[in-house]
Amino acid sequence: MNLFFVAIMMIFFGGGIALTLYHKFHRMKILTCLMIGSGCLIGGVDSLLKLVSSGEYIASVNYLHVFSLSFRIDALSAFFLIPIFAISMVATIYSFHYMNKPQRSLGTAVSYLFFSLLIVAMALVVTSDNMVTFLLSWEIMSLSSFFLVIYNYQQLENRKAGYLYLVFSHVGVMFLFAAFGVIFSYTGSFDFGMASSLPDSAKLLVLILFLIGFGSKSGVFPFHIWLPHAHPAAPSHISAVMSGVMIKTGIYGILRMYTHIDLHTPVFGEIVLLAGMASGILGVAYALGQQDFKRLLAFSSMENIGIILMGMGIGMIGVSSGNTTMAILGFSGSLFHVLNHSIFKSLLFMGAGIVIQKTGTRTIDALGGLMKTMRVTGITFLIGSLAISGLPLLNGFAGEFFIYIGAVKGVGLDRMAFILSHLAIVSLAIIGGLSLACFTKVLGVAFQGEARTPRAQGADEKGPAMVGSMVALAGACVVIGLFPRPFFLMAFKAAASVGPGFANLSLDPFLHMTGNITRASALFMTLFALIFLTRFFLYRDKSVEQSGTWGCGFTKGTAKIQYTGTSYAASIIDFFKPVAPVSQDHRAVEGIFPQKTYFKSYVNDIAELYMVTIIVKPILAIFDKLRWIQHGDIHLYVGYILLAIVALLFFI
Repeated sequence: MNLFFVAIMMIFFGGGIALTLYHKFHRMKILTCLMIGSGCLIGGVDSLLKLVSSGEYIASVNYLHVFSLSFRIDALSAFFLIPIFAISMVATIYSFHYMNKPQRSLGTAVSYLFFSLLIVAMALVVTSDNMVTFLLSWEIMSLSSFFLVIYNYQQLENRKAGYLYLVFSHVGVMFLFAAFGVIFSYTGSFDFGMASSLPDSAKLLVLILFLIGFGSKSGVFPFHIWLPHAHPAAPSHISAVMSGVMIKTGIYGILRMYTHIDLHTPVFGEIVLLAGMASGILGVAYALGQQDFKRLLAFSSMENIGIILMGMGIGMIGVSSGNTTMAILGFSGSLFHVLNHSIFKSLLFMGAGIVIQKTGTRTIDALGGLMKTMRVTGITFLIGSLAISGLPLLNGFAGEFFIYIGAVKGVGLDRMAFILSHLAIVSLAIIGGLSLACFTKVLGVAFQGEARTPRAQGADEKGPAMVGSMVALAGACVVIGLFPRPFFLMAFKAAASVGPGFANLSLDPFLHMTGNITRASALFMTLFALIFLTRFFLYRDKSVEQSGTWGCGFTKGTAKIQYTGTSYAASIIDFFKPVAPVSQDHRAVEGIFPQKTYFKSYVNDIAELYMVTIIVKPILAIFDKLRWIQHGDIHLYVGYILLAIVALLFFI
């Protein structure tokens, strides 16, 4: 436990250094990145060693002689700490060249301070061992990430995004307070371990409250509305950490409370599985219709949270039905995807970040031809895109594979489990296909073809820290995809602490599956190498001529004749119109000599659409009616206070 707190202190002091040395921009960045990165490295190595040793590490400190701040690292905590520290370290390195505006030295220093607080808070959230410690860490995490979201506060859109994120964070934490309040009312203790003594009816209520509270942080449909607004607003390395790591703290919270409450009813597993299917399919459908680079990736995070929830739901149904193999495959696949998603989603956000910084636009249709001038970025983004689409040879496939097999194991169950297992298999297939279409759009429109604007034509990829970070993450995608065994074992150890009897389960069948993935990957790569070598030797001494084909009289094309992202995705989006309605805005073409016109279309998020209509507008209307209460007269406000005190006396 000692090394863990050493890492935490180093990260925290790294943020403090930034604030004290902000007037020396380059020195500040070097020392801050070195301190935060070193702390993350120590914390990551320590977490990996704790996961391998399979022990529990406990620490606590008394606070104000009233309650204790308690921390515990077990296999589940250690597993989540690994991506927290690893991705934060890579994001810190990436930020060295990304945060390159000396004129904003103070703002950059403040950003590093809140970044260090975010890392510390995430680490404390997944190690908290009682309600007070957890909620304190959770609030620090929410507030620090809020200030990171509004880094570019000069823009009204970013301030609105930060406000929306703050509202959803605190609405979510209200549900957590309600859940913890129910537990405390029955047990009279802040200790997590006492939650198992609740009656079954209260347990189900508490789990549903936790699902809503943690789901709002993770971006589960329909509590995801803040997600596509906050991620585009934040700096790209912050978006990488928030999407790759921070939203997983909600997944950790659901799993942790599920283990403590110890209610193995199929109902909760079915709710989680259905929520995962809805989030996964709708998330990728909304992503497909986006033209904002980072907004697309934000909706894609909702999709992957859906996949993780599907694995969890399969695991919970397996536990409740006594199907241990189904349960361990579901939970292990879910946790494996937590690790994989943290890698390839961070890679994609970093790729989007360097593109946006070099071109000055987030609009995909304003890009094009970037593979010619940003080759390393294009190749690493291609690897991340293939990984997130769940294709073989990369880590996205390895994680989803076990969720698939877990769902197949549930096909032999009765009634609702039988139906939901089939739906889970179909949903995973739909999500994979839509994800492939989505990132084919991004790669085809943004990286292939010709530059559509001068900004895209002049882009470069200067900044070794940014490029090196993306190469490292792309390499991790390939290594985990080809050799998934040690990483699956990490997920298995974490999953063993979730369900009863998992630790005694034989690993041989699961290790055989990972071995098959490696062997199949090796066979594919061997065949590919043989085909490449055969072609090389056959064409070695032959001259190859190139000439233009007949173009039917068409001699010169422009970027305007290329597919746009909207036209590419239109036929698929049409299928989802009931849940993803499309709005169009254009000026009619009129007269003999019509004026210049325009055409805009965008896909609406049905949850946001109806939440504004059903909830937000009525609440604002009620508050407008009550505006007369605020007169600006201090005497009246003192009267309000006295009236409130008199009213409260009747209840004491």
